[in-house]
Amino acid sequence: MSKELVDALSALEKEKGIDKNVIIEAMEAALVSAYKRNFGQAQNVDVSFNEHTGDFHVYTVKEVVPEVADERLEISLEDAEHINKGYELGDHINFEVTPSNFGRIAAQTAKQVVMQRVREAERNNIYDEYSQYQDEIIQGVVQRSDNRFVYINFGRVEAVMGRADQMPGEVYRPQDRLKVYVSKVENTTKGPQIFVSRTNAGLVKRLFEQEVPEIYDGTVEIVSIAREAGDRTKIAVKSVNPDVDPVGTTVGPRGQRVQAVVDELHGENIDVVKYEEDPSDFIANALNPAEVIAVQFDDETNPKSCIVIVPDYHLSLAIGKKGQNARLAAKLTGFRIDIKPESDVEFVDDDNATAADDSDNDAELNQDPDLQLPDDEQE
Repeated sequence: MSKELVDALSALEKEKGIDKNVIIEAMEAALVSAYKRNFGQAQNVDVSFNEHTGDFHVYTVKEVVPEVADERLEISLEDAEHINKGYELGDHINFEVTPSNFGRIAAQTAKQVVMQRVREAERNNIYDEYSQYQDEIIQGVVQRSDNRFVYINFGRVEAVMGRADQMPGEVYRPQDRLKVYVSKVENTTKGPQIFVSRTNAGLVKRLFEQEVPEIYDGTVEIVSIAREAGDRTKIAVKSVNPDVDPVGTTVGPRGQRVQAVVDELHGENIDVVKYEEDPSDFIANALNPAEVIAVQFDDETNPKSCIVIVPDYHLSLAIGKKGQNARLAAKLTGFRIDIKPESDVEFVDDDNATAADDSDNDAELNQDPDLQLPDDEQE
């Protein structure tokens, strides 16, 4: 070994951020195993590294005992005192046993350990860097695809996008630049694994944050998102400033802001609805563009269930193609929604109901002798 190893460790510490003491400890541990393996030794062995010369030295460690049972591991107190009068029972003494050809083994082992530590450090650095992007949008370049994944290059690392995270109808060609949502970052034994998505509702949220300054700064809040990727998305917004219209702000002048998001999602329809504290109003808004006559709740049986009454001519619009509008509205609001046409619901006329009640009361009075009216009032 030589001073070159010392210089290399110092360079690694500066360039890669790897503590050279960590590498030295790893090399010493590896060389202990290498010594025992190559020289058939089973005794207690220690290897130390000289940071000034770059050389390794091998020592066998023996314990001072009153009577020796194993010469490989122990030394008598009498023999220890011949070496140094200060030794006592229980002390450990190092005896150098560095083989003449140990330098070659040490150099090879040191190289392997350094390379392993460099790889581990790079993996950890990449994980630390990209774990900060979890739940965020990042742009990459499509590298290739197979039956399971689309592989996207971010420069220092390659991310994977599973089939469930790929947009229906989208074609991913090599060298295409693509905005994706980082759904998960894992630090595995094979290195950092980054999972990205084009179908996650978080992608829509982040795209709106990029396009709408009021959403980014918190003036307008995205309360919930219901998405069927590649087809349609409903997004509920509210404003913390009463002077700011959340829907108009999100849609933008002449629909420019929402159109930018639609273009990024390759034509996916997006409905922006106003969030209301009153569940009835929120549900009615969520079923847009259908008109809602009334919303009835069953608080006793299921407080998160409701019946929505719509005009007959808006029934199909409220339900949507293959039930999509109702399904997205339910997901957006968190309520189970049962849609009924106006013709299927019986409404009671208030005037007729009052007259019927009066008639019933008169009948009850006439049937009860104790409640008979005076003769003059009966007439």
